[in-house]
Amino acid sequence: MPRLLIIHHTPSPNLQAMFEAVVSGATDPEIEDVEVVRQPALAATAADALAADGYILGTPANFGMMSGALKCFFDLAYYPCLDATRGRPYGLYVHGNDDTAGAIKGVEKITTGLAWERVVAPISVTAGPSKDDLKACWELGATVAANLMS
Repeated sequence: MPRLLIIHHTPSPNLQAMFEAVVSGATDPEIEDVEVVRQPALAATAADALAADGYILGTPANFGMMSGALKCFFDLAYYPCLDATRGRPYGLYVHGNDDTAGAIKGVEKITTGLAWERVVAPISVTAGPSKDDLKACWELGATVAANLMS
């Protein structure tokens, strides 16, 4: 059974709402035979990434960059995953108070180096997530999970 790994740093209520919407989309009953694993970024390991068939990454934009927690995951997992995870699908959601561009760019540089395939545009939210933002998060989760269905 394909495994979807959701690696997230969720320190705020806004990110919690986005995370829950992503999980809801990824675990929709119409998506069959995909195991969804949720792992906080500081607990996620290279072994977790190697065991997954696809990824969803969630991070706040802190001072214009991805969180240190997500960066720490990438620092530890990058080289073990470099050749072994090429071509695997991923999605990204980011929350920031005013700007998420730097966080998105940083994650995209790393995922480009890993040769992961982005299957849905990043979800970027500033301020509190609206109903449309949460729907987009749900769709991100569902799209990445559906991409793994056999």
